[in-house]
Amino acid sequence: MTNNETKRRIIVFDTTLRDGEQAPGCSMNSQEKLEVARRLEKLGVDVIEAGFPASSPGDLESVKSIAGIIKTSTVAGLCRSLEKDIDAARTALAKAGQPRIHIFLATSPIHMEYKLKMKPEQVVEQAAAAVRYAKQFCSDIQFSAEDASRSEPAFVCRVFGEAIKAGATTVNIPDTVGYAMPPEFGALVAYIKEHTPGAEKVKFSVHVHNDLGLAVANSLAAISAGADQVECTVNGIGERAGNASLEEIVMALRVRKDYLEADTGIDTTQIYGTSRLVTQVTGVKVQPNKAIVGDNAFAHEAGIHQHGVLANRATYEIMTPESVGISTNLMVLGKHSGRHAFEDRLRLLGFTVDAETLEKIFTEFKLLADKKKVVNDRDIEALVMGFAAAVPETWKLDHWAVNTGSALGASGTIRLQHKDGSFQKLVSLGDGPIDSIYKSINQIIGKEPELELYEIGAITGGSSSQGETMVKIAWDDRRYNGRGVSTDIIESSIKAYLAAINAMEWDIQESTGR
Repeated sequence: MTNNETKRRIIVFDTTLRDGEQAPGCSMNSQEKLEVARRLEKLGVDVIEAGFPASSPGDLESVKSIAGIIKTSTVAGLCRSLEKDIDAARTALAKAGQPRIHIFLATSPIHMEYKLKMKPEQVVEQAAAAVRYAKQFCSDIQFSAEDASRSEPAFVCRVFGEAIKAGATTVNIPDTVGYAMPPEFGALVAYIKEHTPGAEKVKFSVHVHNDLGLAVANSLAAISAGADQVECTVNGIGERAGNASLEEIVMALRVRKDYLEADTGIDTTQIYGTSRLVTQVTGVKVQPNKAIVGDNAFAHEAGIHQHGVLANRATYEIMTPESVGISTNLMVLGKHSGRHAFEDRLRLLGFTVDAETLEKIFTEFKLLADKKKVVNDRDIEALVMGFAAAVPETWKLDHWAVNTGSALGASGTIRLQHKDGSFQKLVSLGDGPIDSIYKSINQIIGKEPELELYEIGAITGGSSSQGETMVKIAWDDRRYNGRGVSTDIIESSIKAYLAAINAMEWDIQESTGR
């Protein structure tokens, strides 16, 4: 291919808010989902799968909210091949500028026999009927053959042919359990494209899981074999071992477009910021050596590597940190920095906030600058995340105190303000300062959620760094994340727990109407 020839444009279908969010520990509240959806649109994602509307009233409302704010990306809702699911999706997508109904039905022998308890002929009929029904309400219909990599290829072609005849515009070949090998999966995609009746009328998509660590490799093999669309998640989050990683696929296509002869419409400078946002709202961190977005992705410790990079970065870097949005020149702000410099830094970091939120963040920035003297990008990111995806506060921290020592045990005193304006104060004993404070909070709110995760770290280096605490709590079979930041690690722990409590209380209020 010459430089003058047009490269194939691969459609990026992001399912972070659906497949990614349903993974254990990755749940997000509706405000967090909205914030992630906005960032995905800014990233340049072609299709945002916003959720599974029929799975719960909360998911339906979340998809509806996302559909109402997204302007340039297509918004998709997932459905089983059932009319009630399709009805829920069309309700949720009613205000979407570019809606897509995504229908799935399993086609592998093991799924048909043990999960669906259906004969192949019934599967063909149900797939076609579901697409026909959905086509009445939406012109953009995607049909997925669940567990396609363990299905009979000829049968997948038959099902796809009927789905296309019924009105499908995209057909998806999932490697649902991450079973396929790259050459095998590429060959499957090529076979299905060649043997599906009406193939010329549709786009072919792939959705690959990472159970054997091959999701990205399989996705790239599928693209080489002619796939038009790739389904992925930010940071590769998702069921079990996760999904194909958006950032890895996009940068592989960008760096090796000479070999793959394809590219995407993704603004790669937004990748790192999007990755950080998803990490913040889910509480699921990426490993340091994670490709593209890990802390060590552009770090060089070996002397020979350092020497080469200093001489010419291309010796050991096949892409630059700046190309994925990692600034190598962290701007340091202080208490004398003005609003204009602060606002400009927010913009460079990829954040867009309204005037009221900007005022709140700037006020907090000034308070932090008085304590910390210098404030860098990670600190600013932490400040913004404290406001951007916050739910209404049922309980607000007024003040706290702890008394602890090696021979004393620990007692924690906390005073909280309820949204009705009243104050409640309590003192509890515990195994340590955090345990005593959390016990006090539980007694005040009258609930005792299970603390599934408590994790604390430093946002930046140095003794004046802010402590960042992540917690996950479980209540009534649902999980809630909380995040707190402070120069005091006990206060950051309290803020994180209260954030999770407020998410829980808000969810209860939304679901019960009280």
